Amino acid sequence: MVSPLATLTATLLLIGAGPLMAASSQDLSVKGTITPSACAPVVSGGGTVDFGKVSVKDLNTDTYTDLPRETLLLSVRCEGPTFFTLNTIDNRAGTTANHFSWHGLGMTPNDEKIGDAGLGLYMPVADGVSVRTITSRDGGVTWMPSVMLSHTVLTAVTDNDGLAPIAVQVLDAEIRLITHIAPASSLTLTDEVPIDGHATVQVNYL
Repeated sequence: MVSPLATLTATLLLIGAGPLMAASSQDLSVKGTITPSACAPVVSGGGTVDFGKVSVKDLNTDTYTDLPRETLLLSVRCEGPTFFTLNTIDNRAGTTANHFSWHGLGMTPNDEKIGDAGLGLYMPVADGVSVRTITSRDGGVTWMPSVMLSHTVLTAVTDNDGLAPIAVQVLDAEIRLITHIAPASSLTLTDEVPIDGHATVQVNYL
């Protein structure tokens, strides 16, 4: 990258040294981003939770039905100690049935919200040491103890006495999933309806 840029600069200077005359001009921008140590998140089981077939007769008529709670393992591996946060992207945005900070499960063919799923980050271990999770609702300005993993907050880990993110190279934790199905009376269930939740866990560098 250095050599072509140096050659281009020399050429521009040579042109500028000629006789004075009217000329058109074009700005040259050199852009890029220098990133910190790259971190890669991995969720066990390919990040898939499959509840199989849920019978209508097992759903509550007028209240939300809790599906069995599930646990996945999250690991984040960085090239070196790195300050980072985690959050999610709700790929079914706008379909959350009850909790705005949870993740939607899609819609029935009659445009009825099927339910929602909440994620929490538990038992975090950073570089071999037990730590705790903290979250921020204001983009990292202030932090509070919380296990929430959501599209509405940033989540980081800190030592057991702190309230500020710490640099981590290796993080292991449990993602615990709570899933609610909307009251059966609010859903048209004459045909099979897929439970269609989909979220992305995202690493953000501080």
